[in-house]
Amino acid sequence: MSHVQGIRRNWQQFALQLFVVFAVGLTIGSERTVVPVLGRDVLGVESILVIGSFVVSFGVVKALLNLYGGKWAEEFGRRRVLIVGWLVALPIPFVLIYAPNWWWITGANVLLGVNQGLAWSMSVNAKIDLAGSDARGLAVGLDEAFGYGGVAVGSWVTGVIAAQYGLRPEPFYVLLGVVVLATLVSLFFVEETLPYAQTEANGKDDEELSFSEVVKRATYGDRTLFAAAQAGHVEKFVDVLVWIAFPLYLSKSGLSVSQIGLVVGVYGGVWGVLQLGTGRLADEIGRRPPVIAGMFVAGLGVLATVLVSGFSAWLVTAAVTGLGMALLYPNLITVVGDAAHPSWRATGLGVYRMWRDAGYAVGAVVVGLLADVATIEAAFYATAGVMVASGVVVLTMMRETHPTLGEYDHPNAAERNSVSED
Repeated sequence: MSHVQGIRRNWQQFALQLFVVFAVGLTIGSERTVVPVLGRDVLGVESILVIGSFVVSFGVVKALLNLYGGKWAEEFGRRRVLIVGWLVALPIPFVLIYAPNWWWITGANVLLGVNQGLAWSMSVNAKIDLAGSDARGLAVGLDEAFGYGGVAVGSWVTGVIAAQYGLRPEPFYVLLGVVVLATLVSLFFVEETLPYAQTEANGKDDEELSFSEVVKRATYGDRTLFAAAQAGHVEKFVDVLVWIAFPLYLSKSGLSVSQIGLVVGVYGGVWGVLQLGTGRLADEIGRRPPVIAGMFVAGLGVLATVLVSGFSAWLVTAAVTGLGMALLYPNLITVVGDAAHPSWRATGLGVYRMWRDAGYAVGAVVVGLLADVATIEAAFYATAGVMVASGVVVLTMMRETHPTLGEYDHPNAAERNSVSED
């Protein structure tokens, strides 16, 4: 079988992978609107830090599974790891429906972290394998658009269902259907894409690195990859804020559950839909400009949320925040995909995604502590501040990695761009 890269040439498998990542987004989106309010109003949890514990468990597990998922993908293939990710998700809806206390919810999010760490990682790796370097930005943009489109739809649909029927069990029936269908598609229709990456690697100079060497390179041994890792880590503070603080802040401000679902859905929807264009944009003008702009725009959207009031105004600030995330999110992944050799790209992406999703855990602790010790508004101010600071790091340290527009001359760039160089 010929393993020639290209989205059009491999459109059937590429389309299946788009469905898979949409299902991944629906899975996490099904928790976004309902679960924080469920913890406060049904399970009696008053501390935002305790409510944030379910995001901490999710973030820690997802970060580790991103790291080792990339390694396993090189050894066992993308498809097998993807299937494991979906099988692990099967108990989640039942735990959310029957959980007698908040710690059961936190436990369910351990399983969600495994699912997201394996399933989303494998889906994006598969798309990069199928697309090739010329359309890498578009492939990642499509991946993130469909994934966060799923987050938006899941947030909105479960908000509507919860407003009509209650916080549980009805909203989680949607989640159960999604997980079962995605498991069946992965088992019977998705094909292995590792041979595409192996074929691509055959056309390049050898660059064999051990697992520890890839971790070092992608964490701090390269200026550009360091800038991407820290930016990915910090931007997760925004997502944590939307996940934990938005529902509670907006509920306290008088919005209904369905209105909160729409605000959260607009954030995810703008983020998701616009990535259809921002990934392609990075193929045309380079990766660095959208990433820099996105860090500052997302920070502005977060800040504006506590400076305005009213349902319509919050829809606008949610859209601005989503715009910033659409600019930065897929293109940080593309930066790493550009800079990594095909022979260790999945592992390199896993390292980046580990540091990025560790931001869920750190962000949940920071947001929860600030909200409990100070005010919930303080969490918004802090998140906006660290986004701006991180954007400055990207501005000063990240080099352009576009295959034809950039100054990043792989494979020798790691030595030339060392963080420790003078």
